[in-house]
Amino acid sequence: MQMKEYGYLVAIIVAIFTITLLGAVYSPTFEEQKSFLELFFLMGSLLFIFSALVLFATLGFASFALYAAVFLAAVMGMYGIEGAALVVLLTYLAWGGIFGMQFLLLAYGTKSALEWFESRYTYRNFRYEYVAFYPMIWIDYLLLEALPSLFLRERPLHLKPKRVSEGMKALLPPR
Repeated sequence: MQMKEYGYLVAIIVAIFTITLLGAVYSPTFEEQKSFLELFFLMGSLLFIFSALVLFATLGFASFALYAAVFLAAVMGMYGIEGAALVVLLTYLAWGGIFGMQFLLLAYGTKSALEWFESRYTYRNFRYEYVAFYPMIWIDYLLLEALPSLFLRERPLHLKPKRVSEGMKALLPPR
């Protein structure tokens, strides 16, 4: 039943953009076309802001989600969609880098990393961020473990993210 509601939401969004774009194409004057195109881009910007808000809230950034939406709206107002996309990318890189470093510390048995995860996550939230930041875990592993080991001519420690993730299921509360 819930997926059907998402289907309606997607259909409404597509209809709004289609009607607005058709208004721009079939407008008799340049001024009307310009107005419809501005409305089209404004709706796209709002959709982007709300999508980012939902993404941040879903990933567990509950206290951060509202701030991020307001900040994205301000950045988009000043710098356009490119500025907002840059903010989303930098947020992903920053938070993903932190998550990835803590994950590496946890994988190598650091007690403070375990405490960090226990104080911030349920297993469900941990899994969301694990999936979202999986590439960042490997980038951090490459930058913090593999490359230095290569330069020092040592063998890098092996990382098995799936094993660590499964171990967290026993340590973190389910919800």
